[in-house]
Amino acid sequence: MPARTNKPLRYRQIHLDFHTSEHVPGIGSNFDPDDFVGTLKAAHVDSVTIFAKCHHGWSYYPTKVGAPHPQLARPDLMGDMVKALGAADIECPIYISVQWDERNARIHPEWRARSATENRFDPGQLTAGWHTLCLNHKAYRDELLEHAREVARNYETQGIFFDIILTPDCVCAQCLASMAEHGLDPENPTDRLKNDEWVNERFRRETTDALRAEFPGLRIFYNCGHIHKQGPERFANYSHLELESLPTGGWGYDHFPSSARYAATLGMDFLGQTGKFHTSWGEFGGFKHPDALEYEVAQMVALGAKCLVGDQLHPDGTINPDTYASIAPAYARIEKLEPFLASAGQVSEIAIVAAEYFHSVGARNNHSDDGAAQMLLELKRPFDVIDPSATFENYRVLILPDDIPVDAEMATRLQAFVAQGGRLLLSGTSGLTGNGTFAVPAGIRHAGKPVAFTPSYLKAGTELDAGMTRSPFVMYGTAQTIFAEGATVLAQVVPPYFNRTYAHFSSHQHAPDNPAAAPLGAGVTLHGGIAYVAYPIFAMYHAVGQPLYKYVVRGLLDHLLPDPVLTTDLPSAGRATLTHQASENRYILHLLYGPPQVRGKSVPLPNGDGVRVMEMIEDIPAIGPVSATVRLPNPPTRAYDALTGEDVVWSQAGQGTYRVAVPSLRIHTAIVFEGNA
Repeated sequence: MPARTNKPLRYRQIHLDFHTSEHVPGIGSNFDPDDFVGTLKAAHVDSVTIFAKCHHGWSYYPTKVGAPHPQLARPDLMGDMVKALGAADIECPIYISVQWDERNARIHPEWRARSATENRFDPGQLTAGWHTLCLNHKAYRDELLEHAREVARNYETQGIFFDIILTPDCVCAQCLASMAEHGLDPENPTDRLKNDEWVNERFRRETTDALRAEFPGLRIFYNCGHIHKQGPERFANYSHLELESLPTGGWGYDHFPSSARYAATLGMDFLGQTGKFHTSWGEFGGFKHPDALEYEVAQMVALGAKCLVGDQLHPDGTINPDTYASIAPAYARIEKLEPFLASAGQVSEIAIVAAEYFHSVGARNNHSDDGAAQMLLELKRPFDVIDPSATFENYRVLILPDDIPVDAEMATRLQAFVAQGGRLLLSGTSGLTGNGTFAVPAGIRHAGKPVAFTPSYLKAGTELDAGMTRSPFVMYGTAQTIFAEGATVLAQVVPPYFNRTYAHFSSHQHAPDNPAAAPLGAGVTLHGGIAYVAYPIFAMYHAVGQPLYKYVVRGLLDHLLPDPVLTTDLPSAGRATLTHQASENRYILHLLYGPPQVRGKSVPLPNGDGVRVMEMIEDIPAIGPVSATVRLPNPPTRAYDALTGEDVVWSQAGQGTYRVAVPSLRIHTAIVFEGNA
């Protein structure tokens, strides 16, 4: 039996897409094992995910389960890759496409998903796109398992990457039957999603149980394009996590940090997954700027992830030298940093309780979570994203963004957290129990309804934050009607003259604030260790990016946590994290700067589903000087640059805090503080 590995994931990985049509001739005809490995080695790559079966349904080895690609010029292209990579000490997990398999969609139309709604998972017969298969068909699940067994029995691989595990809103005959069996209503979208998730989880459980029984130590991952924040039990059948998040491919630059901050709390090894493409997967002849790759992988390791860059091999098997020339600087940096990354845990004193756990939005983060994460990233406040299974007492502040329901068990936990000195920041309807009262006494009373005006205005003062305007500022969301009963009111909700309708409107957007009208209630309050904002301010920030919304949260955090573990004068587009390598008795401060810009204004979506804007990074400038202050348990014995080994001057900034300054920062620096046991 081939040797297996329980070793940690490697840091410098490639995912080598190879979805090749049967209409393309000479598949693998120009594959050169020496050039292939030499190019990867020169780019500092230490692991490559290679293909057993692609979305077209073809295999790249002499399979007895599926069908070899009819144009395959090398009978065992995958095997030749495995041998060459193994000889060079480059790992080679193997890829199997699951729900996209065009060959099976043609020969087994009965396996195709039948979507209840028109979406990209169920294209028309004449549409150029993947036709999704339903995993509620046992014959197909059996075939997929035999594919994996065949690969694992015959090739020296460290793991299997199962791709495309989707929720296609399926109402095929089998799914209708399973919904009836489980008491689910096929006409209810929520019930259809529950059935999709049940179908997928059965596939994951059956497959993992069988593979683990035969191949102990084999890595197993199921990719659905997003790591859902639904609790650690969801990942019981995974050996590790891979966070697919191509910033230019539709995920954007805010998706990965939120996902990584959650993955880091689960106790699993995990990868960040970006791409070398200018747009997204499947792009031939597209190249991301090397500065963007360098920034993206530096951000991955700063957040505790290993690194992976997606590429696509030419059908003739030729590896692209320009791609790996652009990857090489990024991976050279990571290789030097690796001694400072292994087992380095995030130092986080704030936790965002994931709204996605309660309100899933499918294949992306909940907007409230993203808005909260974006604020904290811009404010350089180290944080985790957690679900209710986490230990609240590991943090000093919990943020419940916008709409976190609280049942009796959660109320008891929050009350205990506050009683032990923990602090809460609530917004919108978060923290409310089923009877409309707040789960933890916050010195406020909810009137049982939102205010009657949208938008309304917030009238605050510098007691809340120095960045507040003297006049009311518009709030593009609906406030709850809140009355203070003991809490300090730091801002009030101010009405406009009227809501905008056809019958009465003023100016281009909305009516101005009405100075003669009484406030509608408290907008921002503080009571002991509990702060409250009457608006869904995090989703609002995600939607419109108004800096004043962020300053409201900044002011509250300054009240709740006046002695943060990390401060820096990096601009808002900069990023900062602090990690702890307990085994090495050191802390590592990561400082990053690489602000993306919207350059693509009308990037086509797959299958003609519309267009999107695209953020990208190019030619990052150096900034500086940049300073930072960290709170450590003891004075450091030495501070130095992790990449160069050069000493960095530090000074004591206050009781338990230590300041460093770098004259210039370009993309990323990591400063090591040694001797902090």
